[in-house]
Amino acid sequence: IAEGNMWLNDTIGFVPRNNWAIDPFGYSSTMAYLLRRMGFDNMLIQRTHYELKKELAWHKNLEYVWRQSWDAEETTDIFVHMMPFYSYDIPHTCGPEPAICCQFDFARMQGFAYEQCPWGQYPVETTLENVHERALKLLDQYKKKSTLYRTNTLLVPLGDDFRYINVEEAEAQFRNYQMLFDYINSNPSLNTEAKFGTLEDYFLMLREEAERINYSSPGEVGSGLIEGFPSLSGDFFTYADRQQDYWSGYYVSRPFFKAVDRVLEQTLRATEMMVALTLGFCHRAHCEKFAMAFSYKLTAARRNLALFQHHDGVTGTAKDHVVMDYGTRMHTSLQDLQIFMSKGIEALLGIRYDKLDQSPSQYEPAIVRSKYDAQPVHKVLSIRDSYYHSVVFFNPLEQTREEVVMVVVDRPDITVVDSNMSCVQSQISPELRYHNSNIFTGKHRVYWKVSVPAMGLETYYIANGFVDCENAEPAKLKLFSKASSVTCPSQYSCGKIEGDVAEIENQHQKLTFDVRYGLLQKITAKNSSPNIVDEEIGMYASSGGAYLFKPSGEAQPIIEGDGMLLISEGPLVKEVYSYPKTAWEKSPISHSTRIYSGDSAVQGLVIEKEYHVELTDHHFNDKELIVRYKTDIDSKKVFYSDLNGFQMSRRETYNKIPLQGNYYPMPSLAFIQGSNGRRFSVHSRQSLGVASLQSGWLEIMLDRRLVRDDGRGLGQGVMDNRVMNVVFHLTVESNISTPSNSVSSSFPLNPSLLSHRVGSHLNYPLHAFISKKSQDLSVKPPPRSFSPLAAPLPCDLHIVNFKVPKPLKFLQQPSEGSRFVLILHRLHYDSSYCRKGRSSQCTRLADDPVNLFSMFKDLTVFKAKATSLNLLHEDPEVIGFTEQFAEFAQEGHVSISPMEIQAYRLEVRPQQ
Repeated sequence: IAEGNMWLNDTIGFVPRNNWAIDPFGYSSTMAYLLRRMGFDNMLIQRTHYELKKELAWHKNLEYVWRQSWDAEETTDIFVHMMPFYSYDIPHTCGPEPAICCQFDFARMQGFAYEQCPWGQYPVETTLENVHERALKLLDQYKKKSTLYRTNTLLVPLGDDFRYINVEEAEAQFRNYQMLFDYINSNPSLNTEAKFGTLEDYFLMLREEAERINYSSPGEVGSGLIEGFPSLSGDFFTYADRQQDYWSGYYVSRPFFKAVDRVLEQTLRATEMMVALTLGFCHRAHCEKFAMAFSYKLTAARRNLALFQHHDGVTGTAKDHVVMDYGTRMHTSLQDLQIFMSKGIEALLGIRYDKLDQSPSQYEPAIVRSKYDAQPVHKVLSIRDSYYHSVVFFNPLEQTREEVVMVVVDRPDITVVDSNMSCVQSQISPELRYHNSNIFTGKHRVYWKVSVPAMGLETYYIANGFVDCENAEPAKLKLFSKASSVTCPSQYSCGKIEGDVAEIENQHQKLTFDVRYGLLQKITAKNSSPNIVDEEIGMYASSGGAYLFKPSGEAQPIIEGDGMLLISEGPLVKEVYSYPKTAWEKSPISHSTRIYSGDSAVQGLVIEKEYHVELTDHHFNDKELIVRYKTDIDSKKVFYSDLNGFQMSRRETYNKIPLQGNYYPMPSLAFIQGSNGRRFSVHSRQSLGVASLQSGWLEIMLDRRLVRDDGRGLGQGVMDNRVMNVVFHLTVESNISTPSNSVSSSFPLNPSLLSHRVGSHLNYPLHAFISKKSQDLSVKPPPRSFSPLAAPLPCDLHIVNFKVPKPLKFLQQPSEGSRFVLILHRLHYDSSYCRKGRSSQCTRLADDPVNLFSMFKDLTVFKAKATSLNLLHEDPEVIGFTEQFAEFAQEGHVSISPMEIQAYRLEVRPQQ
């Protein structure tokens, strides 16, 4: 939104204040919040459940004030107009009777290319002879429609998809309506004034009327923002437009590209940070030239990501060739961003400054994609005797990060050291591929623990031996395989898995697996009783399409006994790999479960599940694949899922609506909680759909393959499935104090602090870069790291972004011109769970004061100004805040309430 708003302002000097969104399939309250904080006054929406429209219309509540669930002070209020009928086309906008309204779509007259009215009566040219009869007919529809709203001001949109393509069409609508309006306006007995207008005209006229006349209903909770209308909180999922047609299929359609969307998002964020850090810290003409020259590609990346947020983009509801175009644009931008980052690290580490924009980088990304729809693969480091390779990590988070990382190498006898040449403990494991027998690639995964400063860089070195350092410790392997013989790689010791259950454990928890089925059964935290999680993989047979989920009955389990299981155990990582036996020769799914060692690190507290999904064969036509965790938590069919990764929403499963209506969007997190406070959470690296069909169950859909079009405008099925990996981080938590009664309260619960941190580690991973050439071991490099913050930020304060919005104009703007932008989000967490996120790295919280002026080391920040989230308004009242708030920001004080996102314009200069 911000990119588009700024383009409008720069290009035609226009700042939008009204939001028009008639075609998303359901609506998130997060959008209402973001628009309010961007200075928007009004919203218009259309696609909400038909029963809900009926209920709101009955009480004349189709116009309301949307308020966030946590807001007690009305600072998030925004006015909303909900359209009342089935569609936004002309037959469904003039009034309640489409057969009549269609007669007033003059582009359907003979001689135009649009389809004729399906109700049998057609529009005709308005003439002096018929204007009386036509005007009264139209006015009757207007009057009927107006009974659904409170005020005397009525909005009648006039248009449709792919309309106004030529002057003749526009002229036909205008000419006929002008004649009708003239007739209505010249007859005082009709008591109506009709005229053309914009959305802005409508909302201004409505607000003017609402100031004169109070339309409040007795006893209703309204808003100080605009009197006479109710205030509502919550979201509008899951959408149904008729009968039992719930639009929950699109939560999952084209999941490969839903994943690419997030990779581009976090790579763009990391690059924006690196551009800002380069311009802030490296005060050399070469650095400025390098960052400014990247401006065009940076803008293209912002716009390619923004384009994919279209309601037929990330939703997975576009035609195949359009999906290909979206995918290619995102892939091109991803590569551009990675090239910038691989050069940016050279400038920030002080390796070189000159000709950065012209000559190739010494580094390349450790993970690469060969084409727009290919799986990402790890570059293989070729380690030669007496040479070493450098690996540089960028941490895009605001806290120091300690975690186990992995790089693929071509030999097992290797050693890792840090940038001071101190030995680092490491582990070597065989690289696996998802296959039923040929599972070893012949390459190796080397694991070691890194510590990377907040928003900073750290370097490590890999060789086939550093003096006085031990080689990487090989993992021990154990196998279970009845069907196929698997040959153990020569460098590792292999045993057999004995017994019906297998276990792996780290400092925090023990996992128990069913050996025959290869599925996770139990998670047992240290010193506590086991948590049942009974993992199940199943499939729905269904008849929906890209938009609609229409299951034929319940999901059936697809895993049969005696598949293949491999356990790999080392000091840093333990992994259980399962290639299950199914009814098909090639299984549609195989999966790995990993735990990492780490006393205090977030990573040590999660269980990593990686599902390799291949729904690419016609055997899986009209099938939808799910994973389900059947826990012993008494959640009473209530669960919580996120909206845009920003807030949680309470979901309750109802027997009175069909299964597909109990599915909800899951952009990044879903959890269930028992009355004893035990909580099971699934964090996702990409958007999918989630349901809790029975108490204690949480199921997530992974992919869907559908032959037919479901009649909502796409004109095809979804058959272009890609091979893909879905990654979840699971956590089980117990509370340390009694929570409020979660099941009865309609307010959402918040994630724990640990949960927030797990989510940000998963969604904002470390970015790894490897040296293209190896160096001679006899040449010792200087220590190479970069640490820009004076101290890590509090654990509940997240940097949404730190960027230079217009790098191209960096040198044209005066240096006191606030060229940098910092956007902060204060997390709201459930304090009945461990406050410090069960982690010693979490040393302070945002209750401690944070000052912008002293945030960076070696950089002075001056001139802090609070601004709207689209960077276009500096008047705090325009975005719902007080004057005092703006004054506070000018002194550099960060004063943000939990849940709020706040943007600041800053200027920085190096400390003298």
